[in-house]
Amino acid sequence: MPDWYELPDDSGQPGLRFSCTLCGNCCTGPEGYVLLSDDDVTALAARVQVSREDFLARYTKDTRRGLSLAEKQSPAGLDCIFLDRDKIPGKAVCGVYEDRPAQCRTWPFWNSNLHSRFAWDRAKRGCPGMDQGQRHSVQQIRICRDTIDM
Repeated sequence: MPDWYELPDDSGQPGLRFSCTLCGNCCTGPEGYVLLSDDDVTALAARVQVSREDFLARYTKDTRRGLSLAEKQSPAGLDCIFLDRDKIPGKAVCGVYEDRPAQCRTWPFWNSNLHSRFAWDRAKRGCPGMDQGQRHSVQQIRICRDTIDM
């Protein structure tokens, strides 16, 4: 039986739409985590031009789930350490977008959001980019889904 997002929607095409609106909702809120792989750490350290050791000391924290990006206090709650609310007025911009961690690159195509249409709609309440903009193919969705266990 195909996954629900493999079936054609009202437009007659399978897949899901998503385009980031730079709202920052996925990058802020109560304490959370952005889990980091070894490859993520390497890429991010190079991006911010520090050694791996300095990167780990300055930009990460240990959590019960593993190594995570650190957070900083903002009026919206706890922001990702790399979230920039000043670059574009009224928007929240990722300061390391090209090298963002796998957890961020694969949003919203996580197992937890793809489990059912209900789960997708629940996640969509906090993400105005879901069901908007660019259509992602079933193949693209599966690649994201299988990249990280979220």
